[in-house]
Amino acid sequence: MQKFNKVVVSVHAHPDDTEAWNAGTLKRLSDKGYHIVIVTMTAGGMGGIGSNEDKTITIRHKEARKAAEVIGADYICLGGRDGYLFDNEELRLDVTRIVRDFKAGIVMTHLPMDYHVDHRATCNIVEAATMVASLPNVPVQEPPLEITPLLYHTAPLTLMDPIGAPIVPPHFYVDVTSVMDTKRAMLQHHASQKELMKVMHKMDDFFDHVYQGNKDYGALVGVDYAEVFWQHLGGGFQKDSVIQEELKEYIRYNK
Repeated sequence: MQKFNKVVVSVHAHPDDTEAWNAGTLKRLSDKGYHIVIVTMTAGGMGGIGSNEDKTITIRHKEARKAAEVIGADYICLGGRDGYLFDNEELRLDVTRIVRDFKAGIVMTHLPMDYHVDHRATCNIVEAATMVASLPNVPVQEPPLEITPLLYHTAPLTLMDPIGAPIVPPHFYVDVTSVMDTKRAMLQHHASQKELMKVMHKMDDFFDHVYQGNKDYGALVGVDYAEVFWQHLGGGFQKDSVIQEELKEYIRYNK
């Protein structure tokens, strides 16, 4: 197995995405000595009830920073606009800069067939930006990495694509039962989203919905709570199973 830096850059579309999809696994990796960087492509400015876009952005910046602090992670917000995110050169270069600056060994992002259009755009941006992180001709000041980082994809709300069809089963599950308190502590900082989800999706409690999802995933592999992942095994990326090896005592597979 090749040597990858013990740095994880988790890039998702909105504040609260990392906390909802992979915070437990980031806690596990942090406990193994990994430096964690949480990046959002947007500030989530449309995700406010009773506040305008600018005020919502201020609120969600604070929430995201507080959530990242729970596991000692860095937090960075890029310049995409919530609800109107699209793949473009500027954001690709921004992600490459971050991946290089922190010398990432692992990058995480949404699935390409995620239910949310902002999530899908984020996946395209992150995949493209990470793939060229080791190439010298990319027009950024940060020096190229010695090796292309590993790329992993996190789960949407359900294991279904945008039109409700089942997506390919996860490559593996991470048992997060013993770190659910940390995941809860991180997600609870995103208090603004509870009211939003009541209006947008008629969810009485968004947080409970996320935890129930982790419980449902866990039931598939015989643990109380789990998060799910796919490793990007297509062309352009390394295929070493670093997370699977680092967290082998917590890794589970479909029965």
